[in-house]
Formats: sequence, C-alpha cells, structure tokens
Amino acid sequence: MVKAHSKITSHFSRRCIPPDCVVKTRNMPDIPAFPRLARRAPQHLKLRIYFFVNPNWYIIWHCIYSYLDGEKKLNMAAEKLKTGYRHIRVGEANIGGQGPLFMIAGPCVIENREIIFKVAEFLKELAEKIRIPVIFKSSFDKANRTSGNSFRGPGLDRGLKMLKEVKDLTGLPVISDVHQVSEVKMAAEVLDIIQIPAFLSRQTDLILEAARTNLPVNIKKGQFLSPWDMEQVIFKATSGGNNNIILTERGASFGYNNLVVDMRSIPIMKNFGYPVVFDATHSVQLPGGKGQSSGGQREFVEPLARAAIAAGADGIFLEIHPEPDSALSDGPNSLPLEQVESLLKGLIEIHRTVSKN
Repeated sequence: MVKAHSKITSHFSRRCIPPDCVVKTRNMPDIPAFPRLARRAPQHLKLRIYFFVNPNWYIIWHCIYSYLDGEKKLNMAAEKLKTGYRHIRVGEANIGGQGPLFMIAGPCVIENREIIFKVAEFLKELAEKIRIPVIFKSSFDKANRTSGNSFRGPGLDRGLKMLKEVKDLTGLPVISDVHQVSEVKMAAEVLDIIQIPAFLSRQTDLILEAARTNLPVNIKKGQFLSPWDMEQVIFKATSGGNNNIILTERGASFGYNNLVVDMRSIPIMKNFGYPVVFDATHSVQLPGGKGQSSGGQREFVEPLARAAIAAGADGIFLEIHPEPDSALSDGPNSLPLEQVESLLKGLIEIHRTVSKN
C-alpha cells in the first residue's frame, strides 16, 4: 500500500502506479510497504535500496517527487502573482501588471490609405479623450483567408510603409502579424509589437524568430489549444531571453464553423505571469461560416468583452471599421466606429472595479 499526496491520485494512477497499489490521501514521506532496511536508511540512500529491492518503487517515488516539486514551483509562482506580475513597455505606456486597461484595435486588414488613416485618427482622438493606451493594429497580409480568392492586403513592403506612416502621423504604437520567418526582420524595423496568429501559435521557428527581435510578442492562443498549452508556447518564446510576451484569448473551436469562449482561460493564462488580452471580435467569428468567407455575430462582442474584463483580462482587442458590412475582411464580426467609445467606457469601469479587488 502506498501513501501519497492526494493530488497525485488521478495524475499518476494511469501512468506510474501499478494497478494493485492503493493510493490514500495523506502527506507522504514514508511508504509502509518498504522493507525495514530501507526505512532505517538515510534519506539519500533510500532510492538506491528501493531500486535494488524493487525497481517499481524507484519509478513511483521519482514520479511523486517530480509532481510535488512542480507543484511547489507553481505555488511559489502563484504567491508572486498576488503582489503583481510582469508589465511591458509599449510606446509611452506600460501595459499589464497593475496598469490601466489597454486596447489593440484597427481594421482587420490594410484595405487602403483612406480607411487606415481614418481609423488611426479616430483611435488617437479616443485615446486622448478617455485616457486609455491604444495600439493600432492592421494586417499587411492575411495569409489564412478561407478562400484563395479573398483579399489579402497590400503585402509586406507596402503594408509596412503605411503602418510606419500611421505611427509617425498619430504617435500610436503599431502591431501586425507575421506568417513566415522571412517576414520578421523587416517587420521588426517598423512594428512596436509582433503578433503571432492563432493558427501559427505552435510554429516554433516563427515564435523563436519573433522573440529574437526583443520586441514584445503578442501570441494569440490557437482555437485548437487549451489555455494551459500556452505555457509551452511561453517557454519557447522566452527561451532566448525575451520576456516581453503577451497572450491573447480568441475563442476555441466548438464543432464546425463556430467558436466558444471559456472565460476560465483568462485567469489560467494570467497565472503564467504575462499580460492577457481578450480578442472580443475574433471570438464571435463563425470560421468559414459563409462558405467562401467567415461569418460573425458582432452583437455578442459587448457581453463577451465585459465578461472577459471581469475575469481579469488586461487588454481588449477589437477589429473596427468605418463600414463593417463593406469591409474586405472580417466585416461580420467587426464593430463600427460609433460603438467603440461607449463599449470602452464600460470596460474601463469594470477593469477599475476588478483591479481594486
């Protein structure tokens, strides 16, 4: 009979502990079934004696020790988080940590100069009016469109030039997504944050290359990943020493052509110690729902956004457009400009309330 920590029961009963062993809930130290010789031996000799008597005991003890050691580290991390966690410098603002709510927003894709400058000017004025850090987002290339005939954007060269003009004209930091390792170097010369798309959130080479720039990297959680899977993504990104990581929740696949948001993912990912953003517009997307393009339910953007901020999200991600119904990408889930201010004011109040507690 083995006495072990209660939390190892489900984890190890399927992997390490033989079926004839009974796991009971108590703090472990000694195992009564061990031979007397082993019980009386010094602690550092026990594993060798047990291994000599029965190799299975060595495996069990090693698994138990590894689990409890990992649990201890997680508890230490949780204690650290009680007094705050990492904030990241972007432009003139600190985002995350104990800072204010921030927003990443803009049209899904760069359609033309008129639209992106109109939206950028709107966001600049809004940022000054309600005093919220804003990061302008628009894609120079949408490489993951449903149809090969869909509009993708102006491309790397022209797109980055327009984003630099937005940055110089408005003073807003800019973010855009990269899809290939070869794009990262040029993108890093203009962008303030590099974004890894959700579909590419497990592409190791792309993540490593983005992290090597030492710029903040916003990694969107794949629709196919659990929130705890993102810990391994963080390990990849930070392996080279860049700790300026942001995580974004954008919904999880729920059957065909649908997404659902599990709000538990926000506190789970925040426990990794990095700022978490909620993408309120992509989360209401219906992927491929219109056959050759994606559909969306923008009427659910506000309730989901409010729930996410209440759950502890540090920032909000919104795709916005002067005329969403005529947008060339993600129109059905984009918000019109006139709805943004009232939504943000409500989110700021919720964030302040949550921060106080």
